[in-house]
Amino acid sequence: MSLLLTIDTNPSFPPKESLPLPERLISGNPSFKSWPQDSAKGEKVQTGVWQATPGETHSIKGTTFEFCHILSGVIEIEEKDGETKTYRAGDSFVMKPGFVGIWRTIETVRKIYVVVND
Repeated sequence: MSLLLTIDTNPSFPPKESLPLPERLISGNPSFKSWPQDSAKGEKVQTGVWQATPGETHSIKGTTFEFCHILSGVIEIEEKDGETKTYRAGDSFVMKPGFVGIWRTIETVRKIYVVVND
């Protein structure tokens, strides 16, 4: 088994589909698709591709660390008691444990993610 993984940004297998938890939904009717591609250390580290349609949700990371690289679309992330940042195709960012804010999907977004759960 190789220890090198290439993330397929257009996977051919069907995605896992979901909706935001009711308590996280702020506005719109967003839906989510994810294509998990790898997990390690007993599911503590997960990688894959995720997509969301326009809408606004509460983002609460808890003890989770998440790296994101935007493949397409436009989002705004507003940190509680902080600034609002806009990310689009080609941008990368990290949400650290303890992050609390608002995730606004302006245009359907697709991202590569690496999540590390404590």
